[in-house]
Amino acid sequence: MNIRNYISIDFPSCSANEAFARAAAAAFASQLDPTMEELGDIRTAVSEAVTNCIVHAYPRELGRIRMRLRILDEDTLDIAVRDWGVGMENVQKAMEPLYTTGGEERSGMGFTIMQSFTDSLHVRSQPGKGTTVSMRRRIFRRNRIG
Repeated sequence: MNIRNYISIDFPSCSANEAFARAAAAAFASQLDPTMEELGDIRTAVSEAVTNCIVHAYPRELGRIRMRLRILDEDTLDIAVRDWGVGMENVQKAMEPLYTTGGEERSGMGFTIMQSFTDSLHVRSQPGKGTTVSMRRRIFRRNRIG
């Protein structure tokens, strides 16, 4: 697929930046003229990915998060959220519903939520080197001019 537009943003893993990442993703996606429901889905998926970085990748310190957004052919939004934190030993286990390493206050539903609000989800991780979550969401063309 060809890349029609892209942005990349780096920010520290403080909780205040989760809202910023969600808003930035929605603003970038707006060029595809999504519905409010599609924008809500994008915000939710990004929120879950960034929150995972904040809570799990850097549990005792601030670290760096990179969010890359691309507009691909066929009105597809490509989202990648990367950290350089603790990483995961077993990605498949981490993606199971209700599994969490974040304590009793965490639901363990982050990956399940990301998967339900996007068309595709892929997670790569290495212990001690970090994690990259890649998601795609196609925005369905309505009666647009141009």
